[in-house]
Amino acid sequence: MSHRTSVSWRCTIPVMVACLAIAGAASAQQRPATLSGRVTDRSTGNGLAKAELILMSDSRSVATDSLGNYVIRDLPQGFSQLLVRAPQFRAITIIVELEPGQLLSRSVILDSTAAARAQELPAMAVTAEASILNYRMVDFERRRINGHGQYRNEDELVKSGAYTLQDAVISMRGVNVDCSMTTPAGTGCKIHMVRSPTHCQPEYVVDNRVDNMFGPTTPIRDIVGLEVYTGPSDVPGEFAGRNAGCGVIVIWTRSGPTRKHK
Repeated sequence: MSHRTSVSWRCTIPVMVACLAIAGAASAQQRPATLSGRVTDRSTGNGLAKAELILMSDSRSVATDSLGNYVIRDLPQGFSQLLVRAPQFRAITIIVELEPGQLLSRSVILDSTAAARAQELPAMAVTAEASILNYRMVDFERRRINGHGQYRNEDELVKSGAYTLQDAVISMRGVNVDCSMTTPAGTGCKIHMVRSPTHCQPEYVVDNRVDNMFGPTTPIRDIVGLEVYTGPSDVPGEFAGRNAGCGVIVIWTRSGPTRKHK
């Protein structure tokens, strides 16, 4: 009886080891990762207190402590994109690749000299109300004055000599046009924002509606206004959505609905 019991125990040991190994691997794959580091000022090397790091996938955010240190827990496996910003500094995006259960350290440097500084102008008296030739473009004009994007109206598009939407944006900063898959029909070019992850396509908004099917192929002759935002730090609040990190291209067409003057 003693001999049979010993043999049975020895036979189950390999099975138990295999089961424990499988359970350990499954547990490791489910463990969230943690990202930590320090946000500093390029010009001084000092840590930046209350700098904000925003996880673009779910809008979670953390703030740095008095020394500029931060910790972001419960991050998923794979690539994560974060927006890092602080007052008086230009916001940047960073992309990290995380393994299950990994504790990754990543320092971030912000540059205050790259931040846009507003110039205060002397007050000016307005004696007449400016007329709006096309009232449905009032949002275009408002964002052109106050926004951080790049803009082209109909006259500017005509003067540029662009034949396609890709032609119109190829000279804009932070925009890359890949025509390596160009077809005889000319529909193979892809617009990609330089600051966006690979294969991350921009969101297209056509006449105030998201349209990622018609947007990229809109004929240039039908476009009377074009807005290009290359990253989440540029995108206005009304267009900030799940794909803001990939950039947003806003298209105003000649046949869009007329907006009534209230």
